[in-house]
Amino acid sequence: MGEEPTFAVPDVAAERRDDGSWLLASRTPLGAVERSVATVLARWAAATPDAPFLCERADGDGGATGGAWRRLSYGEAWDAARAVGQALLDRGLGPDRPVMVLSGNGVDHGLVTLGCHAAGVPVVPVSVAYSLQSRDFAKLGQIAAVTRPGLVFVVGRTPFEPALDALAASGCAAEVVDGAGALAAATPGPAVAAALAATGPDTVAKILFTSGSTGLPKGVVTTERMLCANQQMLRRVWPFTAQEPVVLVDWLPWSHTFGGSHNFYLALWSGGTLHVDAGRPAPALLPHTLANLREVSPTLYLNVPAGFAALLPHLEDDPALAERFFARLRFAMYAAAALPRDLWDRLDAVARHTLGRPVPLTTAWGSTETAPMATTAHFPLDGPGCIGVPVPGVRLKLAPVDGGRKLELRVAGPNVTPGYLGDPERTAAAFDAEGFYAMGDAGRFLDPDRPEAGVVFDGRVAEDFKLATGTWVSVGAVRTHLVGAGGGAIQDAVLTGQDRAELGALVWLSPAGDLAALRTAVGKHNAEHPQSSTRIARALVLTEPPSIDGHEITDKGYVNQRAVLDRRAADVAHLHAEPPGPGVVTFG
Repeated sequence: MGEEPTFAVPDVAAERRDDGSWLLASRTPLGAVERSVATVLARWAAATPDAPFLCERADGDGGATGGAWRRLSYGEAWDAARAVGQALLDRGLGPDRPVMVLSGNGVDHGLVTLGCHAAGVPVVPVSVAYSLQSRDFAKLGQIAAVTRPGLVFVVGRTPFEPALDALAASGCAAEVVDGAGALAAATPGPAVAAALAATGPDTVAKILFTSGSTGLPKGVVTTERMLCANQQMLRRVWPFTAQEPVVLVDWLPWSHTFGGSHNFYLALWSGGTLHVDAGRPAPALLPHTLANLREVSPTLYLNVPAGFAALLPHLEDDPALAERFFARLRFAMYAAAALPRDLWDRLDAVARHTLGRPVPLTTAWGSTETAPMATTAHFPLDGPGCIGVPVPGVRLKLAPVDGGRKLELRVAGPNVTPGYLGDPERTAAAFDAEGFYAMGDAGRFLDPDRPEAGVVFDGRVAEDFKLATGTWVSVGAVRTHLVGAGGGAIQDAVLTGQDRAELGALVWLSPAGDLAALRTAVGKHNAEHPQSSTRIARALVLTEPPSIDGHEITDKGYVNQRAVLDRRAADVAHLHAEPPGPGVVTFG
């Protein structure tokens, strides 16, 4: 599959400090970093103008019926980006008047994003759920108030009318544009050329809003330097991407950093192709993903654990699909949440059955504030848990917190945000005295005697709690074990029991799950983890899905422990009442 290796050999320096903290960094130099995203697009447009960059189904059904692809070449993308950029400048847009995008992934969305890069205008991609699933539009209104957009972009205005009305009622007077056609009809002139020349590393490229899992979203300032540095980091750990155009089939939302900063620009940097997948890991939309993967063999497949869980049964049951999926796959990568061991083993088994050999399965770790990759496992893994080592250019600190009980992961490097838009207090609180961004995640070494062997994710610092006995519960590890023990029956779970005698769980079952499967899963988990801090004593099945407006879930399907506990305090009280009430399942 080409001369370049898939993974670079990691070379990591580790330093133990007197205060008990560790510093890890790659000895591999980062190398030259591009000046801006637009310069990369211009280079590919000159070198391979006819090569496809962005593709989406043109039939309007996301590909479920195998309709034709609408393909945007690099040459077309560059011409359209300059035209859109000119149209934005003609409207007086700039650093203080950004473009807010309400629609989901698609070629038109991509064109507007590229036009913003060409003109030095920040783009603000907003979670579609805030417009189409929300009832109060509170998050949408807050984002508009913070960013003060000069233009709101949609593709297909009708479904967005209630959200647009809410924006107008909140005082947002921005022009609404439906589709990129009118913008792309502008004639590029000296203004966009000058803006492109003035765009550099410190130019704000986009404002990405965090999921708001602990409150209303925070606007993460994302500069050209952050995006360009992160893509250079990827090239250093995945050297083949500098020689081989990647091919992606991807649904991950561009309003989030995994899809919008990692995957979108990964395709661009390699001169590759991103096929926009209208599917997602939900029963009604998964057929789109399956149809796309039957037609397009990706060279990399990047997804969240929920996406792999939805896809896996079809790979196991459909040999033709599996052959197509694995045909030229360099590796698969999961991120954004922990992958249960059961899924890991099944993915490995179907790859071996299909190809007669394993396909590497790896992971990465980071956040919106790190653009996003900070660590990755660019070496063989024999199971989930290890998040790898720092990528070139990143310094990783493991700082003792909670009296040394945990090590918090903190990041410094050119991929780290300068802060949160309009929020100096939260910006200051996010960085320690040495300027490291404090992630809020905990980590530990895979091998305490060999820090260079990698870091293991050790849960969210703020999610852990104590039982009444004073015993700490490591929420992230227990949740992962419990969901994995379900073998697909448990969609997700939230742990309860703070200051109580025993550990409980609020559980969402998958469509294939039932109470019998729950009992089996918890029984298996408890047999393997019988300690008081890991053993589930009681569970309650929730029927109301996690709420977007209640900050309980992100677009990628990550359920926030703290938000669920706060919003469902009555369920927690019911779960732990004595004697156990209706619906509570106990485990002796």
